[in-house]
Amino acid sequence: MKKIVLVAFFSVFTSLLHAQTVNQNTGWLFFLNSTKFNDKWGMHFDLQLRSEDNWDGVRNLLVRPGITYYINKNSNATLGYLFTQTYLPELYPVFAPGVTPYEPKFTLTEHRIWQQYIYNQQPWKGAVLSHRFRLEQRFIERQTDELFSQRFRYFFRLVQPLKKQEGAFTKGMFAALQNELFFNLQNKEKLNGSFFDQNRAYLAVGYRVSKSFDIEAGYLNQSIKGANANTVNNVAQLALYTRF
Repeated sequence: MKKIVLVAFFSVFTSLLHAQTVNQNTGWLFFLNSTKFNDKWGMHFDLQLRSEDNWDGVRNLLVRPGITYYINKNSNATLGYLFTQTYLPELYPVFAPGVTPYEPKFTLTEHRIWQQYIYNQQPWKGAVLSHRFRLEQRFIERQTDELFSQRFRYFFRLVQPLKKQEGAFTKGMFAALQNELFFNLQNKEKLNGSFFDQNRAYLAVGYRVSKSFDIEAGYLNQSIKGANANTVNNVAQLALYTRF
């Protein structure tokens, strides 16, 4: 596993070094809820709002519900659906040589079906390390056509209480470190022409109000491989987590 992750990171940074880069500054609001109905079944729900560059309005809305099966105390699997819209600035009709003129759309919608597996472990006393493996089937609306694609995502998140805890961590300050890699599995030539899609590295501090509620704020660096130019997005994120 360690060798695979190192190779993936090396490939990511190599591809990002050899292309023009666009820098952006945005804000993300993230809400995640996990609700257990019983020992085996539960619900996943997350909601995200993402701003335009320089906080100039809303760019993205994401709504992601799912049904979770708890395999054991350390692992679970979820099947879900995602609805997301991208809000574009006003554009002029396109009139270019060799291109059929069209009126641009100001809102683009994507639907996804997704499956994920999460494994939790305790690398040392007090800390929790989560590994998430997610597969997505994407139905993408574009300006002049629609595209189906599949994508794989690997995510890890480490939560470390900042004060020594006796028993389970139910209240207090914590630090969070996470990273997520995205890979195009299908129709990559119609997206960015690359197996690698993007990487998201994140560092935050938070406060666990109770065993059911966390609030945290942090910095996320999103590095996106584009067809013609790469994007580095500097994100200020506020996140809320609830568990029932």
